[in-house]
Amino acid sequence: MMLTDVTVVRIYCSEQDRKYRELLTRLHEKERVAGVTAFRGIAGFGGSGRVHEAHLLDVSLDLPIVIEFFDRPEHVERILADLEDIVKPGHVISWPAKVNLE
Repeated sequence: MMLTDVTVVRIYCSEQDRKYRELLTRLHEKERVAGVTAFRGIAGFGGSGRVHEAHLLDVSLDLPIVIEFFDRPEHVERILADLEDIVKPGHVISWPAKVNLE
């Protein structure tokens, strides 16, 4: 098995700000990253300290969204520089990994 170095990235946002749709579109259509998954959280809080969670009777949701993607480190570096205009500081984490892309 041939392993390739990649960087995994997680971007934290919320349903309410709707940036996750723009991020998914950019990562898929413009950046063509190797893989993307979006997760909807059941609860979470950030810098504001306000807890966002789903309740049975909620009509409009403001749940946390995590977008995770991976690609080669040099590609990820360029992508993150391009995303600075729509992703708030402190909402992106990344780490090195290896994957079999063959």
